[in-house]
Amino acid sequence: MLCTTSNGMRDKNIKIFTVLVFAVSIVVLGFFVSRNDEPAYASLDEFAQCLSEQGATLYGAYWCPHCQNEKKSFGDSIRYINYVECTEEPGRCTEAQVRGYPTWIFGNGKKLEGEQGLERLSLESGCPINPSVEISPLPQ
Repeated sequence: MLCTTSNGMRDKNIKIFTVLVFAVSIVVLGFFVSRNDEPAYASLDEFAQCLSEQGATLYGAYWCPHCQNEKKSFGDSIRYINYVECTEEPGRCTEAQVRGYPTWIFGNGKKLEGEQGLERLSLESGCPINPSVEISPLPQ
């Protein structure tokens, strides 16, 4: 009896095809999972402007890595944030009783020390990070 390669080749091709489909599925799934790690903000400009309108001010220092992280989370929209560089304006930071960096002080006097992240700032301020979602501020 002669051995033919047609069944063997077909089985090998099916295995290769299955492995390729699996690999592509993993890559596509990984793409969507990694995108879900970052919230989809409708407009960081609007969010930053809302924070400023609420009287929020970020106090920080150029050498502070947590301050840099907080500022980077706003991207180009950081231009709308009331920011005080404490190395350049130490009097304002002393007057505001800033003890560490970064510090957020809101118009109502509430103070948040340390890196907060956009979601926490949204909850504290009532400014939505997605304009279609209503957010109530945390209770005082």
